[in-house]
Amino acid sequence: MSNANERMIARAAREIAPGMVVNLGIGLPTQVVNHLSSDFPVCLHTENGLTGIGPVLGPDRADRNLIDAGGAYVSTVPGSAFMDSAASFSIVRSGRLDLTMLGAFEVSADGDLANWKIPGKFSPGVGGGIELAQKARRVVVLTTHTDRAGQPKLKHRCTLPLTARGCVSRIFTDLAVIDVTARGFVLVETATGVTPSQVANATDAPLIVPDATPPSF
Repeated sequence: MSNANERMIARAAREIAPGMVVNLGIGLPTQVVNHLSSDFPVCLHTENGLTGIGPVLGPDRADRNLIDAGGAYVSTVPGSAFMDSAASFSIVRSGRLDLTMLGAFEVSADGDLANWKIPGKFSPGVGGGIELAQKARRVVVLTTHTDRAGQPKLKHRCTLPLTARGCVSRIFTDLAVIDVTARGFVLVETATGVTPSQVANATDAPLIVPDATPPSF
């Protein structure tokens, strides 16, 4: 993983406040747990049936029966609880998630999220993505600012099949932290060594830049 992505994940981890119930989505978000101290008071949830998640482990140390929704080997912490999928999804559907962190293929300036399918490429299905995006009290996204071809992922309108409309509040990328507001994308922070102009040029929608120099992460 690149240093830029590591900084992004570490910055996103600071979004979690003590006492929260948080779901970490497939991909980059699953790594957030590794940036939380072992005694940090948070309840991490995975929709396949576990609350109370510890660090991701390598195959040589892991219990191979213990995985998160993305198939990563995870560990338990004091107070961890196992349940069936129905009970786990009842936590989601009843609005008990304070925060969910999701990956994305695209996010629009209106907060629409596309993160489950690229036409023509294999997808295992949307899984719990729709309900997580719709039911969590706050939804943030972790993603690279552009795709492998260098095309922006932050767009005026999403072009890929939507997961949910108007659900995203904040986006963490390898270049910046950006809020989704009624006015569109607003630059909050930049990665170290990245200028607001670079962020704007990599964004396929107007980017509101504050008058004061944004802080760096």
